[in-house]
Amino acid sequence: MEKRRIVATSALPYANGDIHLGHLVEYLQTDFWTRFQKMRGHDCLYICADDTHGTPVMIRARDEGRTPEEVIESAHAAHSRDFAGFEIGFDNYYTTNSPENKAFCEEIFAAMEKSGAVTVRNVPQFYCDKCGMFLPDRYVKGVCPKCGAEGQYGDNCDKCGATYAAEELKSPYCAKCGGTPALRDAEQLFFELEPYRDFLSKWLPAHTSKSIANKLSEWFGEPLRGWCISRAAPYFGFPIPGHPGRFFYVWVDAPVGYLASLKNWCTAHGQDFKDWWADPKTERYHFIGKDIIRFHCLFWPAMLESAGFATPDKVFVHGFLTVNGEKMSKTKGTFVNARTYLEHLPAWALRYYYACKLGPGEEDMDMNLDDFVQRVNSDLVGKITNLASRGAQMLNKHLGGRLGTLDDEGRALADAARGRAEAIAAHYEARRFSHIPAEVAAIADAANKYFDEKQPWKTVKDPAKAEETRTVLTAVMNVFRIMAIYLKPVLPSYAQKAAALFKEDAWTWSDLEKTAEAREIGPYEYLATRIDPAQVKAMTEAATQKPADTGEVAHESRASKNKAARRAAAAEGAAVPPPAKPEIAFEDFEKPDLRVATVLECKEVPKSQKLLEFRLDCGPLGERTVFSGIRQAYPDPSALKERQVLFVANLPPRKMSVGVSEGMILFAGTPGKDGGVLSPSSPAAPGTPAT
Repeated sequence: MEKRRIVATSALPYANGDIHLGHLVEYLQTDFWTRFQKMRGHDCLYICADDTHGTPVMIRARDEGRTPEEVIESAHAAHSRDFAGFEIGFDNYYTTNSPENKAFCEEIFAAMEKSGAVTVRNVPQFYCDKCGMFLPDRYVKGVCPKCGAEGQYGDNCDKCGATYAAEELKSPYCAKCGGTPALRDAEQLFFELEPYRDFLSKWLPAHTSKSIANKLSEWFGEPLRGWCISRAAPYFGFPIPGHPGRFFYVWVDAPVGYLASLKNWCTAHGQDFKDWWADPKTERYHFIGKDIIRFHCLFWPAMLESAGFATPDKVFVHGFLTVNGEKMSKTKGTFVNARTYLEHLPAWALRYYYACKLGPGEEDMDMNLDDFVQRVNSDLVGKITNLASRGAQMLNKHLGGRLGTLDDEGRALADAARGRAEAIAAHYEARRFSHIPAEVAAIADAANKYFDEKQPWKTVKDPAKAEETRTVLTAVMNVFRIMAIYLKPVLPSYAQKAAALFKEDAWTWSDLEKTAEAREIGPYEYLATRIDPAQVKAMTEAATQKPADTGEVAHESRASKNKAARRAAAAEGAAVPPPAKPEIAFEDFEKPDLRVATVLECKEVPKSQKLLEFRLDCGPLGERTVFSGIRQAYPDPSALKERQVLFVANLPPRKMSVGVSEGMILFAGTPGKDGGVLSPSSPAAPGTPAT
C-alpha cells in the first residue's frame, strides 16, 4: 500500500461560544477518519483553529470590560479543554488571530486585487451621529422584520432564526448608545465571482458531492454575485492594506486560518509548508456542515485560485444534529454543551454512539437519548466489552493469567473476524462510520455464541479441563483483540487499555495480522461500564438550567419539616424513624436486573469491621466480586458458601478502597439481629433472572 500525505480540516469554531454536541458531529467524524489514516501508516494531519474575529467578539469584550484578545484567549483555553475531553486528536489547534494568518490574508488579497476581481461599491449602512461611526450589523438592534421580536441584532433573529439585512429591521437603534441611526452609503470592497464562473462550474462537481454541486449550481442561472469582503471600523480583525478604516470580513480570514494553522505546525516541526499544501501528491480535505457550503465551495476555492494556491481535493459535508427527533432545545435540555455532557457522562459513550449514526452524506443525524443508552449498554458493553471482562478475569483468577494456543475451531473464529478487515477499512475510508459498529457487533455475536456453547464458567471449575478452558478463552480473547483494533479510531483510550491488557504497544492496522497465543496477559482494567439513564436525565436537567419551581420549593419545605420532627423526637427520648425517601415511579422499580448467584467464596475483608468479600458464580454472566457491608450479621462468613443469593446485576462497577465491587447482594433487616441475605424460594441455575 502506497503511503499517502493527507491534510484534513474541520470548520473553525467561533471564539464567542461554547462547544456543544452539535459541533461534535463534525469534529468526531474528522477525528475517526484521521485516526484511521494514521493507523494505516499514512502521514495525516488534522488541522484546526479558533475563529476569532468579528463584531460579536468585540461586543462581548466591551460588555465584559476586557480586550478582544483576552476574550479569545479564554475561549481558546475552554475549547482546547473540551476537545481534549472528547479525545479529539488535533495535530495543531491554532488561532486566526495570528501573524501567519495576517500574512496569508494580505498575500491572497493582493493577488485578488491584482486580478481585477476586487471592486469598490457603495452599500447602504446605518450611521450613528451620536457615536460618529458606521454601525456593524451587531451594533444595530430593532424589531425582527419576520416575527416581530424586539431587541434583535441587525443580521439575524435569535427567536425565529431568520436572517436579513440590517436595513430591514423595524425601529432600529444603536446598540452602543441607544440613538436612532440613519442609512448612509458606505464604501465596501467586493470580491467578484463572475470572472471565476468557468473555474467554479468545473471545480464543483469534481470536488463536492453530486447533491451539493446541484444545490450550488442554482447560483449559475444568473451572473454570480460579488461577495462583500470588508467591514468598516470599529471592527476586531485584520486591516486591509491600502484601504484605511476597512478590515477583512471574518469569513475572509476564517478559511485562511486552515493555511495559517498548517504553516504554524510546519514551522514547529521543521517542515516546508509547500510540501503539505502545494505538492500535487498531497491530499487536502475539508469537513464542514451544510450551512456553510457557499463559503467553502464558491468563495474559498475562487480565493485560492486567484492567488495560485491549491484547492481542496474534496469538501465533505454533513447534516445537523437533532435530539429525540427535534432541533436542539435549551428548554427541553437537549441543547447540551460539551462540558455539561462530560460532567455527567463518559466521552467514549458519545464517540461510540456517533459512530453508530454517522454516514457520508448531508442527512441530519438524530441522537435519540433512549437509543443512546440502549446501544452503548447492549452492544459496546454487553456484547463486545463483556467478552474481554469475562475472558480476562477467568484467565487471571483461575489459569495464571496466561493465554494458550488456538485449536482449529478457535482459529476459524478469529480468522472470520480478521476477514472483515478490508470491508471495515473501506467503511472508514468512505466515512460510512455507522457500518463499523454493526460489523463489530456481528463479530461479537459469533464470539458470544461460541462462549455460551463452550460454557467456560463451568469447565474452569474442573482442574481436569483447565487446558480445554484456556483454549476457549484464548479464542475469545483473540476475537476481542481484533474487535478492539477495529474500534481504535472511534475509541482510542478504550483501545489503549485493551492493548495494555495484551501487553502490547499502541496498535496499528497491521497488528490485525498477529495472533495472541502462549503468553501472559495483564490485569483487567474496566474498559466501559453501563450508562445509567439517570445520568442522561441529570445531564438534560443541567442543560435546562431552570430555577427551582414551586414543586421543588414545596419538597424542600416538607424535607425541612421532617428534619424538625426527627430532632424533636430525639430530644424527647423517643425512637427516631429513618427519614422517608422521595417517591419513585413504578418504571424506576423495574430497572434493577435481579439475578440468582451461587456463593463460591465469602471471606472477611482485612481492616474492615463491616465488609465481606463475595465471589459469585453468575452463570452466563461469569464470576463477579461483590463487597457487602453485612459482616455484623455473619460472624462466620464461610456459612454463606454455596448458598444461593439474589443480586443486582446491572449496577456499574464501583471502585472501593479494598477493590472493585461488581454488583449488590440483597439483604433485609437489621444487621446482626433479624436480617439475612435474600435467597430464591427454590434452587435455580446461576444467572437466572429473579421474578
